[in-house]
Amino acid sequence: MLNRLFPRRKAQPKPLPQPNAQLALGALLVRVAFADRNYRASEIGQIDRILARTFGLKPIEAAKLRATCEALERDAPGTPEFTRILREEVDYADRKALGEAMWQVALSDGARNDDEEIQLVAIETALGLSDDDMAAARANALNAL
Repeated sequence: MLNRLFPRRKAQPKPLPQPNAQLALGALLVRVAFADRNYRASEIGQIDRILARTFGLKPIEAAKLRATCEALERDAPGTPEFTRILREEVDYADRKALGEAMWQVALSDGARNDDEEIQLVAIETALGLSDDDMAAARANALNAL
């Protein structure tokens, strides 16, 4: 009865930040990990390590960035918007490294998945990577297993 008289107000969700290169990369890494609809701890850990290494973050900072990227991936623009930001702000050599990092995330759970691979190839293509560089990124990630 009290709930009807005094309904609880739902908290207003915090607005998402505007995507920049850092957030776009993190959101794409999360998108790759989610592609098989199974977001595993090994993938989360790999994303955190990549974010920490790429941006010089401490583990807690990387985890917070990943959490922001998860929300952004879920509620923000699609892959073309993220890849456009990265194409504009990140040079080709670093985009090649991003391709390899995404393969590391996709393979970190120890299983190859067609949905993840399709998502990854689409992202690499949208990043403007050549077929040779995409094949090399995949091979390097597979060799690192």
